[in-house]
Amino acid sequence: MPKKFQGENSKAATARARKAEAKADDKEKKRLELLERKKENQRLLDEENARLKGKAQREAGAGGKVTRAQIEEALQNEQEQQQQLKPKEKSHLESPLEENVNRIIPEEGTVEARTIEDAIAVLSTGPEDLDRHPERRMKAAFLAYEEANMPRLKKENPNMRLSQLKQQLKKEWMKSPENPLNQRFSTYNSK
Repeated sequence: MPKKFQGENSKAATARARKAEAKADDKEKKRLELLERKKENQRLLDEENARLKGKAQREAGAGGKVTRAQIEEALQNEQEQQQQLKPKEKSHLESPLEENVNRIIPEEGTVEARTIEDAIAVLSTGPEDLDRHPERRMKAAFLAYEEANMPRLKKENPNMRLSQLKQQLKKEWMKSPENPLNQRFSTYNSK
């Protein structure tokens, strides 16, 4: 069995010494802060006492007890000072009547719009008859388009089957100005 280490661990000893020194520094710093705080509190207390003594001497110099008449006189003086500082407000009788802008009759040529929809209608320059449900007319419009354009497609492409012709017709229909979905329309729930 190896011999047990009898000496002191130098690293541990320095660490302990460092910690003890830091602890002592913190303790000293706290003590100094406490002293400063006590001095500041004492200074504030002395100032307050001096202020109170000065006030008490002024009251004592005035004659000791204060009578009811003196209190009323002091209150009256304060009220007068406040009234002098406050500018006099005009009563509703002195001020002129203001015209109600909501009741003013609009001049001729002006348009009044109280809701958003009214404002949009006033500002818009386009036609008023916008289609709100173009999908309802789509089937009938496609049948009319098919009747008009199927003979032309058959002449152009005689070797195509009917299903191929219908596919080509459908592609043309999607781009056609006759398609109600390609025309200008408004949403179904707009006012």
